[in-house]
Amino acid sequence: MRFFRLAALLLFPALFASNPLRAADPAPSQPPTYVLVHGAWGGGWAFKEVDRLLTAQGGKVYRPTLTGQGERCHLANPGIDLSTHITDVVNLILWEDLHDVILMGHSYGGMVITGVIDRIPDRIARVVYLDALLPVDGESAEKILHMDLSTFNIVNGGIVPPWVTDPAAPPPHDVPHPLQTFKEPIHLVNQAKVAKIPTTYILTVDPGRKPEEDDFYACYLRALERGWQCLLMEGDHNVQWSHPGELADLIRTSKGLPAKK
Repeated sequence: MRFFRLAALLLFPALFASNPLRAADPAPSQPPTYVLVHGAWGGGWAFKEVDRLLTAQGGKVYRPTLTGQGERCHLANPGIDLSTHITDVVNLILWEDLHDVILMGHSYGGMVITGVIDRIPDRIARVVYLDALLPVDGESAEKILHMDLSTFNIVNGGIVPPWVTDPAAPPPHDVPHPLQTFKEPIHLVNQAKVAKIPTTYILTVDPGRKPEEDDFYACYLRALERGWQCLLMEGDHNVQWSHPGELADLIRTSKGLPAKK
C-alpha cells in the first residue's frame, strides 16, 4: 500500500498539494490568561492558591505585587499614588505582551483595574471585580469608603493597618499601604470602549449577614445598574484564603456582561 501511495505522489503531486478548498486544521486554542490584582496592604502572595488552582485548569496566571506592597515593600515611599499602581499592572501586561486578559481586582484592586481597563481596553477580554471598589470618573477610594485618613497612623507615607501588631513577623504578611493611593481621584477617558468589555461583579457576604450590610454593597449596586453579571458569594472579604476553590471556579467560568447602553 505504501508503494502505491508513493507512486501516486510522484505521478500526481497536485493531488497532495495544499488545497484551498480543504478545511484547515483548527488552530490550537490558547490557554486563558489571568491577571489577579490584590487589595490594600496585601501582595500577589495573597492569591498563590487561586493561582495554583487556575493553573491546574490550564490557565496562565500573573499576580503582580503593587509598588510598596508585599515583596516590594522595600520600595515604599510617600510618592506612590493610584497612578503608580495602575502603571504597575499596565506595564506588566505590555511588557509580557499579554492579550485577551481576564483581569481581576480585589477590594482596593478595583480602583487599579478600573484604571488599567481605561488605559489599555484592547488588551482586556473580561473583567472580574471581587468585593471591590468601583469608582466613577473623578472619584477616589477615600471618597467611596468615606474614610477619615487623618485618624490613621502613617509611616513612610503608608497607612499602617491596625491588625498588624508585629511588623517584624516572618513574611508573608500585610504591610503599610501608600496613603496617596487612597487620596488620588481616578481619571477615565475611554469609557465607551470599556463599556463593551464583559464584566462580572462578585459581592462576598459574611454568613448570617445581609448583602446590604456589606461594606461594598454600594459598589455592587453600581454594577447592577450597569447591567453587569452580578454574583453573591457567601464568605468573608478574603475569600482567596477562605474559599479559594470556589473563587477560582467563579473567575474561570463567569462570562460577564457588557454595560447597558
